[in-house]
This record gives sequence, structure tokens and C-alpha cells, in this order.
Amino acid sequence: MKRSQLIAGATAMAVLATAFGAASVAEAKPGKGGHRGHGPEMTFEQLDANGDGKITAEDLAAAKAARFAEADTNGDGALSAEELQAQADARRADRVEKMIERMDANGDGVLSMEEMEAGRGDRGDRGDRGGRMISRMDTDGDGAVSAEEFEAAKAKMAERRGGKRHGEADTRSE
Repeated sequence: MKRSQLIAGATAMAVLATAFGAASVAEAKPGKGGHRGHGPEMTFEQLDANGDGKITAEDLAAAKAARFAEADTNGDGALSAEELQAQADARRADRVEKMIERMDANGDGVLSMEEMEAGRGDRGDRGDRGGRMISRMDTDGDGAVSAEEFEAAKAKMAERRGGKRHGEADTRSE
């Protein structure tokens, strides 16, 4: 299979997960950062397709169908790589706009380094990832991570994941 076909297929799968993830928002358990769905967070009103004040399986199916129809810009009942990419690009653009709105302290429409750093602070303990990483890996307490400390931390993380590297499937039998 050609590499471009593999990339298009992977992109299609990722965007499909995004396109249909919003309907699962009502079923998803919220995590630290909000919902676990892959798409933009949908409101109750958007999910309650028939407007009866309840979200049912039929409402979720209708939301999925609406999301698919929105992505199917040529109306042929199928999503091409171009349609999937356009949908993904629109979602990314929306996320970027919301991030700028949230973090742009001086209202100039762009984010400075200071605004980016200040904006990370509103995420609680996720704000200073670098400092937390160093404190976890710095076993000799000198305020820096040596190559040996770094490799030891990598090995410890791999051990916690059952020997697999980041992104690999877990092949352990249960």
C-alpha cells in the first residue's frame, strides 16, 4: 500500500473519531480537563435532538448523523479524505480561536510568551510541567537531570507500561 494511502487512511480514522466523538460526550465520564470525547463539547440542547428535555439513544444517533452530514459537504453519503481533513482543520481552528480568547490578556489577538505561560497556570498542577519533570527525575537532588537520571526515568516509565514504549499497543495477556 502506498504511503499516501496509509496517511489518508490514518487521517480518515482520526477525523471519524473526532466527528463521532461528540455524540459519546453524553456517555463519557468527565476527566480532570472536562469531557473525554474527542470532538468539541456539545451542549445538552445540541444532543437533545427532539427537544424533549432528555437525551436518549435516538438523540445520540441523530447527533451522529448530523455531524456526518455536516462533514459530507458534497452530500454523497461518504467522507473523502478532503472532507475529513477539512473537518479536522475546522475543529483545530476553532480550538485555536478559543485558546486565544481565553489566554489573550491584553486583547491584541495574539499570544505572547507571558500570556502563554500565564494561561497554563489556570490548569492547576499542569502549569509547571518542566519543574515537576525535573523534580521527579532528579534523584541526586542537584536541580538538574543527568543523562543517567533521564535513562533511569525512561526505564521506570517503560516498566510501568509493561515494557512498551509510548504509543505501542499493550500485548500483555490478561
